[in-house]
Amino acid sequence: MKLYCLSGHPNKPCNVVTFKSCTLMLDCGLDMNSVSQFLPLPLVASHRLGSLSTWVPRDADSQLEGELRECMNRVFVNSPPEFGPPASGMMDFSEVDAVLVSNYHSMLALPFITNSTGFSGVVLMTEPTMQIGRLFMEELVEYIERTPKARHATRWKNYLRSLPPPLGDAEAPKTWHAAYTLKAITAALAHVQIVAYNEKIDICGALKVTAVSSGYCLGSCNWLICSEHEKLAYLSGSSTLTTHPRPIDQVSLKNADVMIMTALNHTPMYNPDSMLGEFCVAVAQTVRNGGSALVPCYPSGVVYDLFECLSNHLDNLGLSLIPMYFVSPKAESSLAYSNIFSEWLSSTKQGKVYSHDDPFPHAHLTKCGRLKPFKSLHAEGFSSEYRQPCIVFCGHPSLRFGDAIHFIEMWGNNPQNAILFTEPEFDFGEALAPFQPLAMRPVYCPIDTSLDFTQARKLINELKPGKLVVPDVYLRPPAMAPHRTDLILMLEETPLTYSEGELLNLGIHRRLENMGVKPNLALMLNPSTIRPGLCTSTVTAELHIQDNQYTLKPLEDSDDESATKYPQCYPYGNLSVDDLVQRLAQAGFTDAKVEELSGVFIITLENDSGIIKISEASTHIISGNGKLREKLRDILLECLSSY
Repeated sequence: MKLYCLSGHPNKPCNVVTFKSCTLMLDCGLDMNSVSQFLPLPLVASHRLGSLSTWVPRDADSQLEGELRECMNRVFVNSPPEFGPPASGMMDFSEVDAVLVSNYHSMLALPFITNSTGFSGVVLMTEPTMQIGRLFMEELVEYIERTPKARHATRWKNYLRSLPPPLGDAEAPKTWHAAYTLKAITAALAHVQIVAYNEKIDICGALKVTAVSSGYCLGSCNWLICSEHEKLAYLSGSSTLTTHPRPIDQVSLKNADVMIMTALNHTPMYNPDSMLGEFCVAVAQTVRNGGSALVPCYPSGVVYDLFECLSNHLDNLGLSLIPMYFVSPKAESSLAYSNIFSEWLSSTKQGKVYSHDDPFPHAHLTKCGRLKPFKSLHAEGFSSEYRQPCIVFCGHPSLRFGDAIHFIEMWGNNPQNAILFTEPEFDFGEALAPFQPLAMRPVYCPIDTSLDFTQARKLINELKPGKLVVPDVYLRPPAMAPHRTDLILMLEETPLTYSEGELLNLGIHRRLENMGVKPNLALMLNPSTIRPGLCTSTVTAELHIQDNQYTLKPLEDSDDESATKYPQCYPYGNLSVDDLVQRLAQAGFTDAKVEELSGVFIITLENDSGIIKISEASTHIISGNGKLREKLRDILLECLSSY
């Protein structure tokens, strides 16, 4: 069993596991950190962004003119953003039999895996993962396509050493790719097979994979990969907190031979409950002082909890009349999907559905007009509904595309307004860099409900895996807090680790296989009872292997000459090296020299140029003389019992 790591970002995982002739890809996350090097894409032309001065390296040619712009001593690429898909150099994607997707955050690179690569496998995920993941991908594409740029900048990548940091420090920008299209999304999702929790799916006739709830978000799952005798557990994006998804299923994950754990908390120094409280307080303080609050967000996920907690907090403060706007091409679809996936929710949320109530408060907020969804700020009805102070959830958390850019342009010079960052994936300083100078107050309260290191250690101790495999960064404290040993995965036994571009042998080998016997061969067996309940019989048969299925069949009819190939007796037992050397001497091989290396015995016959290599599982006779090999074989068989 081997693991190939195709992503250097533990929270955007993409690993490949090979076992029993099967190749499984575990998630296909898309690294979006690269977009921070690009200028934002405003829907309405921005005079400030358009007037930024160009920047050209000294040794650059004239064709680079216009590709780079400078803002507050920071250089940005003036082009549609590019993304870092999983590395393709280690693995031929056409050889992947199945892609196992854990949640909608971990599937955004799927078109790069399935399209134009020869991929012909299946992509397994739950229905909420597919539907919400589709929303994420389509929103991203629509944001980019509605603000097309006349030029796609690429030549700057040839002058990386001449560029100032952080652009000059960008990692492997030549591997970045432009965004896919809506057509590419449709083609990728054509490979999807929907699975339910605890449903066993057969892969390659050798493995069965099962999705079990991970407790992280709607439809999120961990994966069990099982053969007849081995069990691998893959944990990605898991949570033991009580939120709106169905709780994590721990029982199914216990006692795995190997457990791969990734996608732990982005921001382990920030408690999600405390951050949620700080978010509500900061928003309320902003609107009470006459300002407006902007919340860049994804169209699904934590935003549901923000709606619920914030509305309750505003009610308690008498601020129920403050309007909330949810602006996204997928706002209405997201709110609708969250209310129809009742079987994927926590028992509390399911109870509301069974009592004919809406599982999420945002359904009521929408009906009574407190939460107003719009496709964009130019959508019909927005201008007539819009009033301040207000709270706006919109845009992409990176602030490189989406309507949040327009609100920053409108509200940025007023210090009474605030922009609140709750998504832990993006650094708020990087996100705001192209908009500086900015009077608008930034508030950083990242909310990540996935396992922190303390919770992960407790879970590992409860699950008791035979081997644990984690990204190597989990054994090092963050650079900003080098002495925080609570921010590493400290365990009694050091786990196996991996990093991007690394091939790791997981140390699990096939030792047992289930084998079928054809009925006509079974009738030919003559078993002898060794003790009650245990019988033995010799078998001379043909082993047939197809699609990882092993079957014993009777030997085909053959002439007398070929029949002599089959053994007349079957040796068994342990081979005694001393006995073998003694028998060799009796047969005239008196020059035998024995050497032991790491449990392997090597017997050298110097005069006859022969070597016998004896290990625990096999014996090899090495010689260029065929008659000598046969003679040594016969002597060796004399040392064993037979039946």
